[in-house]
Amino acid sequence: QVQLVEPGGGLVQPGGSLRLPCAASGRTFSGYAMGWSRQAPGKERGFVPTITAVGGNTDYADSVKGRFTISRDNAKNTVYLQMNSLKPEDTAVYYCAADRTLASSRYYYSRNGATYTYWGQGTQVTVSS
Repeated sequence: QVQLVEPGGGLVQPGGSLRLPCAASGRTFSGYAMGWSRQAPGKERGFVPTITAVGGNTDYADSVKGRFTISRDNAKNTVYLQMNSLKPEDTAVYYCAADRTLASSRYYYSRNGATYTYWGQGTQVTVSS
């Protein structure tokens, strides 16, 4: 069992930056691939970046490539989403999620929400002047 908590979020101006942490409970955090997903009003939820359980391999959606960075600190049971050059279209509820499809893999990550077992409660990010 893993519980995920995302305490960040808030209002930021266009062009600004925000860092979202996601803290995980449990001692098996390093066995999970992790991802950040977002859902804007009237749109489907989709994964933005994902990261392997170990090794730090990452995958980014084209819409955020070069602006967002996902990272993790397995010693602190935390995954981070650094968001730079924010745009109004980045406004959404952001969720972190854990996927144990291939436990402790250096190469596995997924953009498919169905493969993720645990989800955080979500945090609102609003980009507006």
